[in-house]
Amino acid sequence: MSDIKRLDSGPRMSQAVIHGGLVYLAGQVGKPGESVTDQTRTILAGIEDLLARSGSDKSRILQATIWMADMADFAEMNAVWDAWVDPANPPARATGEAKLATPEYKVEIIIVAAVA
Repeated sequence: MSDIKRLDSGPRMSQAVIHGGLVYLAGQVGKPGESVTDQTRTILAGIEDLLARSGSDKSRILQATIWMADMADFAEMNAVWDAWVDPANPPARATGEAKLATPEYKVEIIIVAAVA
């Protein structure tokens, strides 16, 4: 299994798994109870860190799946996302509404990216 690298592994999951030229990030969340804007900023900063540690960056994101506790907050999340995403290399993306792990989480983002 030396061809699979895992970052920040715990008993249940790893925050990132690198295999076959791709990095798969676990669902990233912000600080419980913060605003949608602040949670999204925290999540995207964490994504950038994990991608860098995986040998990738946001220009190499292939797919983003975004879960929101309430789609009424879609525009607020998008304002942060649009300012962050690489406009020359936007990923395929889907956004949906779901009950997240706790009611204090408002946004969760899952990323698949190519490794450089």
